[in-house]
Amino acid sequence: MTAPYTIHTSTLFDPKRKAFLSNISVTVDPVSGLIVDVIERTPESLGGSVPEGDVDLRHCVVLPGERPSVNQKRDESVVERIVRAANHCRTALLAGYTTYRDLGSESMKESDAQVRDCINRGLIPGPRLFVATRALASTGSYEPRTENHANGVCLPRGGETVDGVEDARIAVRRRLAAGADIIKFFADYRRRLMRYPPVQQHPYILGIQHPPADPNPDILVFAQEEMDMIVKEAKMGRAPVACHAGTIEGAIMAVKAGVDSIEHAYFANRDLFELMAEKGCILVPTLAVCERLHKHRITEILGQTKLAYDIGVRFACGGDTGTYPHGQNVREMELMIEAGLPLEHVLEAGTVGGWEACGKDLCGMRFGWFEKGVKADIIALETDPRQDKFALRKIDFVMKDGVVWKKDGKGVGLYQDNHKWDTD
Repeated sequence: MTAPYTIHTSTLFDPKRKAFLSNISVTVDPVSGLIVDVIERTPESLGGSVPEGDVDLRHCVVLPGERPSVNQKRDESVVERIVRAANHCRTALLAGYTTYRDLGSESMKESDAQVRDCINRGLIPGPRLFVATRALASTGSYEPRTENHANGVCLPRGGETVDGVEDARIAVRRRLAAGADIIKFFADYRRRLMRYPPVQQHPYILGIQHPPADPNPDILVFAQEEMDMIVKEAKMGRAPVACHAGTIEGAIMAVKAGVDSIEHAYFANRDLFELMAEKGCILVPTLAVCERLHKHRITEILGQTKLAYDIGVRFACGGDTGTYPHGQNVREMELMIEAGLPLEHVLEAGTVGGWEACGKDLCGMRFGWFEKGVKADIIALETDPRQDKFALRKIDFVMKDGVVWKKDGKGVGLYQDNHKWDTD
């Protein structure tokens, strides 16, 4: 199907207005991948059926395609990681996620940019990717390594080591040259005892004789002037900046530096949120990973999230998917609702907020809402999320760039025989 056609809805969520609308029809162009028109019908205008070639989604609740963040690291070969990436991308697309931010291809160099390009060229199905390639961190911090082996000698390096202001400038330029859409850096991380093993061990004695009270705390990895340079250089390269921040101190420094988003903020307070609201900095609370890694504090973290909403902080959805299975990304949105955020606000954070977290117009396209010239990313739910708290798990229809990938709950066109014999 290459000619423009129309999708007819009875219930459609408009994230710009944060409202559910009735009797909206959306015309899309599968060639350009853009929305051509959005009109409001009269209730009786269609009757029992839609025109031939159009799509009838009047039995569903329709939304723009959604966006989370992505990928973590496992001990796998390069080939296995790439195969898994292809599978994850297909799973994410069929789960209704038409855009992903990948904030660090751990120990895989620039593979995330290369997977992005494969999707863009039609080699594999998946969300459009906005990638960071390697995250930036200082020596001895964000590096998967065995104890007392500096700079990731024993294990593949997870990010890019940056020390000093001039090194920060060069590192950002290197990331942009490597294909990064987004610059990602760590404001803080675990630096004392290493990640593998998570606590200090003697080679011949089982257990730990003198464990510290907090064996591996998050502490700052950059000084303020280094963060300032990362943001300054990224802005010159017209790239948004995302910052991993667990500590309040690290998050405040990053916001002052001018980052576009703070990821996690596990230990946040009113001072941080008021500064973020003042600066227009987006919060991506990654509640879905907190539910697993910070289970003992999840109630407190949900309370922090509600405080941020009450103060007026801007939100985007991203659960740190990969620490839990792809396809279950919607758990982030469910937890935001459990935290006390209104459904409409959460849906807007997962659509328009997602576009903003990808850099707004810096990302080179518009997606996440219904308007002429915006990417034709449309999903439909089997049930109404206003009545069914699990509705966001029930994806009936997925369109990305005007191309249908899921219809009536089943994948469409995922495996196609493009070979044609020359019979002339």
